[in-house]
Amino acid sequence: MNAGPEQGTRAVVGAALCVVATWAGLLALAGLVAGRRWLVVACVGVLLVAVATTLARAASRRWWPPTLVGALVALVGVVLRYGAPPGRPQFLPDLDAARRAWATARQGVVVVNDSFVPMPDIRPSEMLLVVGGLVVFLLVDAAVLGLRFPAVAGLPLLALWVPAIVLGFPAGAAPVFWTAAAYLALLAYGAAPLHAQAGRARRAATAVVAGVALVGSSVLAGPSLMQLPGWASVALPTFGDGPIGPLELSDDLDLRESLGTRSAQVVLTYRVTDPAAGDPATAADDAAAADAAAAPTADAATGPPADAGTDAETDTGVDALAAPGSPAGQDAGATPSPTPAPPPAVDARLVGPLRAFTMAEFDGRLWNRTEADELAPWDPTTLLSSDPLLRGTAPDAAAGTLARVEIEVGALRERRLPVPTFPRTVAVEGTWGYDPQRDEVVGRRSTGAGLSYQMLVQVPTLTADDLRGTPVGTPPDLDLYTTVPDTQHRDDIATLAADVTADADTAYERALDLQTWLRSASNFTYDTRVPPARSTDAVWDFLEDRRGYCVQFATAMAMMARTLDIPSRIGVGFLPGQRDDDGAYVVTGRLAHAWPELYFDGLGWVRFEPTPASQSGPPPAWADPFTGITAPGSVPDELGRSGQDALPNTLPSAAPATPGAAADEESPWTTVLLLAGMGLLAAGGVLAAYLLSRRRRRATVPDDAWVALRRELSRIDIHWSSSTSPRGVVRHVQRTLETRTGTGLSGPALAALENLALAVERTRYAPTPPVHPADELDGWVQAVRDGLRELLAQGAGRTPVPTG
Repeated sequence: MNAGPEQGTRAVVGAALCVVATWAGLLALAGLVAGRRWLVVACVGVLLVAVATTLARAASRRWWPPTLVGALVALVGVVLRYGAPPGRPQFLPDLDAARRAWATARQGVVVVNDSFVPMPDIRPSEMLLVVGGLVVFLLVDAAVLGLRFPAVAGLPLLALWVPAIVLGFPAGAAPVFWTAAAYLALLAYGAAPLHAQAGRARRAATAVVAGVALVGSSVLAGPSLMQLPGWASVALPTFGDGPIGPLELSDDLDLRESLGTRSAQVVLTYRVTDPAAGDPATAADDAAAADAAAAPTADAATGPPADAGTDAETDTGVDALAAPGSPAGQDAGATPSPTPAPPPAVDARLVGPLRAFTMAEFDGRLWNRTEADELAPWDPTTLLSSDPLLRGTAPDAAAGTLARVEIEVGALRERRLPVPTFPRTVAVEGTWGYDPQRDEVVGRRSTGAGLSYQMLVQVPTLTADDLRGTPVGTPPDLDLYTTVPDTQHRDDIATLAADVTADADTAYERALDLQTWLRSASNFTYDTRVPPARSTDAVWDFLEDRRGYCVQFATAMAMMARTLDIPSRIGVGFLPGQRDDDGAYVVTGRLAHAWPELYFDGLGWVRFEPTPASQSGPPPAWADPFTGITAPGSVPDELGRSGQDALPNTLPSAAPATPGAAADEESPWTTVLLLAGMGLLAAGGVLAAYLLSRRRRRATVPDDAWVALRRELSRIDIHWSSSTSPRGVVRHVQRTLETRTGTGLSGPALAALENLALAVERTRYAPTPPVHPADELDGWVQAVRDGLRELLAQGAGRTPVPTG
C-alpha cells in the first residue's frame, strides 16, 4: 500500500521535477515542427498548470483534487488563448469561445494530416501540441505526486517520442539526455526516503554500483545487440546542432532504405543570366519576375560515394563563355518545333535540375554504378552532350535558348560536377575528364567549398509534339538500359505497366501515362518512411504499398518503362535552387533528387518526373499533360544525407498546394496521432487501474496491515528482521525515531502501533484470535503514517542524535 499524496516542500520539489520532465519530453517534437513558438507557449502553459496543481495539493490531502484543478486551469487557458475573438483578448470563457477553440482544434487536425515534416508552426497546430503537453504533464504529476508511483510517469513521457520515432526524425542528443535525466530524477525522487539523512551512505553506494553495472553491461552487450535482426533499422538520434561534414550524393541507392535524416546545408549557389543581355544584373532582375513560382522541391537518398577512377583527364580552366552561338537540343540534339510563343525567361527553371551522375544497373533493390574505363578531355568552348551529333559543336542560338550559368560549390563533396541535363559547355579549373556515355564531368578529387565553374547551356525548344511522333532510340550498351531484374514479380510489374498504358499508342504516350499514374495523389503517397519488405522485389513492394519517395518513384517508372521496351536510367542531382534577394539561386541538401530519363531516337535522354508535385514541382514542359498550367512547388520533404551525420532540418515545409488533394491520402501524421493517443490512453488506463486496485486492496487481517505498515516504514529506512516479534518491532521503531529526531511516536500514533502489534501477536499465537474490521486495521496504519509524517516534519530542522 503506497502512502498518500505528497505534501509540503517535498511536493513542490516533485512538481518542479514533473515540469522539467515534461519540458524535456516536448523537445522530442522540435525536429517535426518548423519554428519554436509552440514550444514556448507549451512550456509556459505547463508551468502555469503546475502552479495550480501545487496550490491545490497544499490545500488537499487527497490525490485527485490537484489533478482536477490542473485540468480545469488547462482547459480554461486553452479556451481563452485559442477561442478568443480575432484581434482582441478574452478574459472569461464562454460558449462562443469554446466553439472557436473547438474549430481551431479541428483545423489543427487538418494541418497535421496535410503537412509534411517539418509541420508549419501555425496557431491550429500549436494548439494541438500545447494540449498534448498539458495532458502529459497532468498524467506525470498524478503518477508521481498523487499516486506516488513515479515509474508510470515514463508512459506519458514516452508518448511524446512516438511521433519522432514513427516518422523517422528522432530529436538530437540533448532531448534524449534531458528526458532520460528527468525520468531518472523522478524515479530517485519516488525512491528517496522521507528522512533526508536516512541511509545516505548505503544509497550512494548502491547508486555507484548500479551505474558501474549499467555502463559495464552496455559495453559488453552492445556489440551483440547490434547484430540482432532489425536493430540496425532503429533510427537513433544524432548529436550536435549543425551539419557535420560536406554532403555527398549516394551512388548505390537502396530502395529499402528510409530517409530519416535531413540537411539544410548550402551545397551550390549559382546565377543564371541571358548571354544576349548586355548587363547580367539587369537580366537577372528581369528573370526574377518569371521566377515568381517557387523553385520545385526535391528528394533523394544521399550517402557516402563510391570511388570513381579516371584514366584520361584534362585541365579545362578556360573561359568558355566567350563561345559564339546558342543552345540546341535536349541531351541529344533534337530539332526543335517552331512556336509563335515568346522566348522563355532565362532563369533556373529554364535550365532545370543539375545532374551529378546517372545510374543504369538495378538488381531489384539497389542501383549500382560502373565507372568509365576511360575519360576524355574536352574543349571548354564546345558542347558536352551524350548525343555524338552535338558533342564538340559550338552552341547555336538558332537551336533554342542560351543560358549562362555560374556556379560556386558550397558544402558538397562530389567527384562529378552537377551540370544541367541539356547540352552545355563547361569551364572549370583543375583536372577533370568527361564520360560521354553517361554525360558526366568527373574529377580526380572531390569538389570543395569555393570551387567555381561556368557553363553555357543550350536549352532546346522541346515539346510534346516532338516526342509524340518519335520512336524509342538505341543508346550505346542497349542491354544496360533495358535489363529488368529477374525477380519473382518481374511479370507482375510488366503486366501492371501494360495495364496502365493500355490506351497509349506511342512510346511517349506510354511514358506519359506511367508518369501521370505515379504522380496521382489518389494512387500514391509521398512518404520518406519505407514500409518493411514483403518480397524480394523492392519495386513491386512499392507498387503494392503505394508509399515512397523520389528514389522509389523514379525506379518504378524506369523499370516499368523497360518492360515496355523503352530504354531508361535514373539521374541523381539537385532540383533548381531558390532565388535569394541578390538574384542568386541557392541549392541546399534538401533539394537532392532522383528522376528517370528515357531514350528517344534523335532526341537522346529525356527527363520525366513521376514524383508527386508536392515534392518535385511541375514536370518538364514536354512531359506536362497540362502544358501552360504551372503547379506550385513546395519545400521538399527529404534531403541528402551528409557523409557522416546529418541532422534534423528546421526549415519550414509548406502544406500541399491544394488541401483537398492531400486530404484524400493517408498522411504519416495520422498514424502518429493514433499511436500517441493510444500511448496517452494506455498511461491513463494504467493510472486508473492502479487507483482502483488501491481502493480494493484493503487489509482484511492484521498480518496484511502489518505488511503494509512495514513497507511504509521502509520508505524512511526503518527495517527489521522477520524473526523480530511485533512487540520488539515497536521498541525498535521507537529507538530508531528517537535516535534520528530526538523523540518517538506518542499519542494516537503510538497507541495504533501497539494495538496493531498486539493484534498480530494474537493472530499468530492465540487459539481463537479476535476478528478486527478492515476499517479498524486501515485506521491503525493511517494513524501511524500520520504520526510519522508529523514527527519527521517537526524533526526536519533538528540535528540527528549521533549513534555509536
